[in-house]
Amino acid sequence: MWTSFLPLALLAPFADALLRFPCSQLVTQRFDPLVTPGQVSPHIHQIIGGIMANPHLRSATIECVGAFYFIARSQLFTLWHRFNLSMDPSLDLSSLATCTTCRFKEDNSNYWTAVMFFKHPNGSYIRVPQIANAATGAPNGGMTVYYIQPQSGERVTAFRKGFRMIVGNPMLRTRTVDPNSAQGRALTFRCWGAQGANDPQAQSAPGTGPLDTIELPNRACAGGIRSNTFFPSCWDGVNLDTPDHSSHVAYPLGTVPAAGLFFNPGACPSTHPVRLPLLFMETVWDTRPFNSMWPTDGSQPFVFSMGDPTGYGHHGDYVFGWEGDSLQRAMDTCTDIGGNPPSCRALTVLSDADINRCTQSVQVNERTTGYLPALPGCNPIQPGPAQATMPASCDAVSTTGGIGGSVPTPPPAPGTTQVPPAPGTTLAPPPPPPAPTQPPAPQAPAVPKWGQCGGIGWTGGTTCVAGSTCQRQNDW
Repeated sequence: MWTSFLPLALLAPFADALLRFPCSQLVTQRFDPLVTPGQVSPHIHQIIGGIMANPHLRSATIECVGAFYFIARSQLFTLWHRFNLSMDPSLDLSSLATCTTCRFKEDNSNYWTAVMFFKHPNGSYIRVPQIANAATGAPNGGMTVYYIQPQSGERVTAFRKGFRMIVGNPMLRTRTVDPNSAQGRALTFRCWGAQGANDPQAQSAPGTGPLDTIELPNRACAGGIRSNTFFPSCWDGVNLDTPDHSSHVAYPLGTVPAAGLFFNPGACPSTHPVRLPLLFMETVWDTRPFNSMWPTDGSQPFVFSMGDPTGYGHHGDYVFGWEGDSLQRAMDTCTDIGGNPPSCRALTVLSDADINRCTQSVQVNERTTGYLPALPGCNPIQPGPAQATMPASCDAVSTTGGIGGSVPTPPPAPGTTQVPPAPGTTLAPPPPPPAPTQPPAPQAPAVPKWGQCGGIGWTGGTTCVAGSTCQRQNDW
């Protein structure tokens, strides 16, 4: 229960809507449709939420036509059953989802953050596993998501179709904002002790207390590291997105109280007057298997996938995808301060099996598991304090498809020690993807008059019934 995180004295005045639920892992790969739409991302992300059957509605494109050469038009769907490189904000993603990794069936949103790696003293890297948060069931890694109303009881306005936003900057290597401001406490880390959430020192709200820092912990954490990610909760009421994906939202004004952003009483600024639900994410990184390999010089060995050893570049992305008015109904009616999903009867609860079976295959042909010679993409370690810069050239995989390469080494199991390559070992990069082969000719039934008979991605028949011929209208 949420009482594992906050003392009852803090919970007592908080009687407004609170949703707290797990979302298991959807996929981990170099995708970021907000920052690099249509392109492979510079660095790897761990992604949760819905798998979208994203239809690009097109006219029937290559059709069997009769003697009068009349092109019959119909709406065809090119279904991409995946979290896509280009997520069109004009589409209702909730109505196109085939499944979701989140506990509530109505939540087909997508959430993602950078990935944590362990850097071994010999220079190799390995992904840090993610594990289920306390009192969330048995999701396969992923994150814990919160939607919260302000303590004042002010009614919030749910996000709208097409809404998206980003918090944080992956290029930062130091932070100069007031640490007591909302922005200064939005992105923090908790260094769990051996007792985890049951540690007496862990009873403070996220972003507060003796275990939380705004940089990556500089000591071995016996219970792992938790990332705390608070998004802004004030909206300009006009823009569903902006070019920087952040100017349309803002944090409440004022100094953050000792109880943290959960209980921030600040009002929204006049430029962003619409109060949104406070969106918050927790990611638990199982750093325990690496504590025995802590560098002898005492340096902090964990880095984020964009080459950040400081933690200041931690960031999170959000694309709204709740069905209809389900989120608004939940925020208006679900007031259980324990954050127990079944207590919110306005929503449909999915089982662990349901959310864990919703996964997506990796689309970028590169190794991201096992010990690696470098971080995926082109992400040299840049400790700062100056902002990180993109390398002048990069030879990393920049296209999707053709998945192949070496069989990856699985991440270490909790409580075990992962054996790295011997010091001085040169790690070979994964082999190139296999050369494409010509697929066999389709053996499908003859296509009826006015039916589709070809186009990019078409796998059906290409031979028309007698009396019709296949005519190209466009590439689709």
